[in-house]
Amino acid sequence: MATVELRFSALPEHVRTARLVAAAVARRAGVDEAVLDEVRLAVGEACTRAVGLHQHVGITAPVKVSLIEEEKQFSIEVGDEAPHATPGAGAPGAADDAEAEEDEMGLAVISGLVDDVEVTAGEDGGLIRMTWPTAPAVLPPV
Repeated sequence: MATVELRFSALPEHVRTARLVAAAVARRAGVDEAVLDEVRLAVGEACTRAVGLHQHVGITAPVKVSLIEEEKQFSIEVGDEAPHATPGAGAPGAADDAEAEEDEMGLAVISGLVDDVEVTAGEDGGLIRMTWPTAPAVLPPV
């Protein structure tokens, strides 16, 4: 199992770099070429979400992206350190409602792009894990 880890300051201009790195590593891991645009878009959406959460709360910690190559699958984990509200933890205000709606929209986009998505969130931050199948490596003829 090979893992590439990427950490970047929670700034929108770094999301593009994360997308490009994710697509390059996914290609090398054997993710189907036809799916690479979906990988790019999903990673961009997840990283944009994490950057937004960090900026909203004022967290200076970096956004974490792990690119994990396993035997028959490739996974990308995008983590943030923003505290996520737990259900019933107080009444959100109007700004929080708009933010929650935008957050749900981002998660809906990711779910539409990736068949296998896990989202976890708590007081210490959140994690989006996206997984794609890989094809076995085909060696060129000698």
